[in-house]
Amino acid sequence: MGIPGGWELFVIVLVIVLLFGGKKIPELAKGMGKGIKEFKEAVKEGEEEVATKSNKEIEDKKTEAPQAEIAEKKEA
Repeated sequence: MGIPGGWELFVIVLVIVLLFGGKKIPELAKGMGKGIKEFKEAVKEGEEEVATKSNKEIEDKKTEAPQAEIAEKKEA
């Protein structure tokens, strides 16, 4: 079983057209396109959120390190 050949693709397309009708297929494709676009936007927002949190944690660690050194010097 591999990639369908020419006749197999023709039969698959024919079955899809018979099931959904010629008018419904563009609407389905449009809906799928919107869904993919929204998914990509959500992934991008998630990546930005993670990057923002990571940058904030790095900045927090940079400010915590000098404060810890100051506290150690005061104790000594």
